[in-house]
Order: sequence, then C-alpha cells, then structure tokens
Amino acid sequence: MPEARVPRTGLGFDVHRFATGRELWLGGVRFEGEDGLMGHSDGDTVCHAVADALLGASALGDVGEHFPESDTASEGISGSALLGRVVELLGGAGFTPSSCDVTVVADRPAIAPRRQEIRSRLAEILAIPIDRISVKATRPEGLGLAGDGIGCLAVAVVA
Repeated sequence: MPEARVPRTGLGFDVHRFATGRELWLGGVRFEGEDGLMGHSDGDTVCHAVADALLGASALGDVGEHFPESDTASEGISGSALLGRVVELLGGAGFTPSSCDVTVVADRPAIAPRRQEIRSRLAEILAIPIDRISVKATRPEGLGLAGDGIGCLAVAVVA
C-alpha cells in the first residue's frame, strides 16, 4: 500500500529596514512612491518570508543558505524570482504547497488596497489557487523596528 502523504507546515519570517532611493516591492507587487527596503536582493519581505516557509516545510534549509549575501549571482534578485527558484527547488524534491498565509507588520505602506494584487501574484508564483492564499496586515503600534516606522516585516505559514 502506498505511503500516505504526511502534512507539512513551514513558518517563514523576514524583516528589512526602509531605504530611500530604492523601489518598494511586497509580494512581487511594486508600491510606487514608497521608500524601498534595504537588502542584498530587492528586500521583498513577503516573498522572502514565503520562500523561507516553503524551505522549512520541505526541510530544505532557509533563504540565507540558498541565496547567501556572499553570492553575487543573487545580488539584486527580485523577491518574486527568488520565490520562483524556491518553488522549482521544491518541485524537484516532490513538495507542492497547498496553501499560504502571510501577515505584513508595518506602519506603511497600506496593504489593503493592494491585497488582491499580492494574492494574485503569489498564486501565480506558487501555482496554487488564489482562494488558498491569504494576505493580511497589522500595524505594530509603535513597538520594535516596524513600530518605529523604520522597517517592514512579514510572517508566512505554508502547508
């Protein structure tokens, strides 16, 4: 009898400081008129958190292992391209995500007006139906890096 598929869950987290002069990308969607996020890549905390969650669920390491800051080939890589590479890696390992839940913690930008765009982009990259993707946001109420308005963080869970 074939072995039953074992449910797997992964948790991802990413945080970056805002940086003047950079484009802001969250979930593969550009937020024009907003300061971007510092980082070796484009700083897309949503895509990075989802990528880390996927790597965790599949026990294949983390984003830093696969895209180290010392790797000039991944310098400036977009979050959506990074996430796409992780999805390819998972496919080779026989893991396919079935759902994704993301929370953005930041005072800015407003996520609600762009929520559907982010969900759509993540659904496209992950190759799963949009009704299995949730994107939420909360304000940090003046606490921590995000609460001081100097950064943006994202937490993701995938199954």
